[in-house]
Amino acid sequence: MSTIKLNQQLNRVEIKEFEIENPIVFNYFNNLSANERDEKLLRAIYIGVLALMEDRISAFLSKTSNELGTELESLKMIFEMKKELFYKSTIKGVLAEDEIAEFLNDYFQEKRLKDKAVLTGNTAGNIAKNKTGDIVCEVNGDNNLRIVVECKFDKSIRLGDVESKDVFTRKTDTAWSQLIEAEANRDGKVSIIVFDRSLVDSSILKYADNVGFISGIGFIAVVDSQKGDYSNLSIAYMLSRDIALNAKQIDLDKDLLAILVNRIIKDINEILSIKSLVLSNIENNKAILKQLDKSILLMEFNQEYLKKFLKDGTLSRKDLLDFYSGEEVKDRFKPIEKEINDI
Repeated sequence: MSTIKLNQQLNRVEIKEFEIENPIVFNYFNNLSANERDEKLLRAIYIGVLALMEDRISAFLSKTSNELGTELESLKMIFEMKKELFYKSTIKGVLAEDEIAEFLNDYFQEKRLKDKAVLTGNTAGNIAKNKTGDIVCEVNGDNNLRIVVECKFDKSIRLGDVESKDVFTRKTDTAWSQLIEAEANRDGKVSIIVFDRSLVDSSILKYADNVGFISGIGFIAVVDSQKGDYSNLSIAYMLSRDIALNAKQIDLDKDLLAILVNRIIKDINEILSIKSLVLSNIENNKAILKQLDKSILLMEFNQEYLKKFLKDGTLSRKDLLDFYSGEEVKDRFKPIEKEINDI
């Protein structure tokens, strides 16, 4: 009877009884804790299937089987497979998270820190169904003092500062949004977003070629995983650690005030652009009405958060995330936009 059964209805592979006698596999799983083994087994199967699907790896093995010794052949195979799998969008994120968590824990041990980097895996955080925040670092082993690390080996992620953000366009992830979201979702004191030099948008490199700090938001670290160079992450982490350990709550958070004021300045410039639109083209009345209503809604929306900020002296990370995303004002604009289009 076959060991593997395919459940066509659930689109699932089912394995009944399975054993393997292999010293390499045994030693690998023997070095893992019991609660890690199931996840690592699934990941190993997934990576192995991708490798079998890759014709170039098979061709490589056939070509070199008579030219290289067994050890050199294995080393070259591992290197090439790792490189090819890394650039597959379906797997590079998982590999990045694993390697970064491993680097951080090795770094903590080297520096004799009591910090601990923990992968969050597929678990949601404070925000429903939200998994942002790939790694949680517990400073001095304190679960209440966290630095959150988000790994984004993705060239489509732009900087996305609040001054250039248009809340009426389709929601997309940016460095700003991911830093705010990760910190809010995982109860972090500070957040870091990690990019790989071979997979990063030019707007990120223009702002931070190595390490960057967005005031009141978090850190950007650009690493070179193919060279095994994570030094920029260690710099960003130690700066984040100093902030997490030493930052004091003040009555008026100037960094958050700067974010609010910059957003208001952006909206004032939007109103000035309306005047130019009216003077240049009368036939654009519908576009002008939409722009006016957008600006009115934005001013009301921003004013609500400014009042809350001035009253409380600060905003929670959830408030800041809601303010940055602007989903509420976008929803309020939809019926107005329909009404204008129907004119």
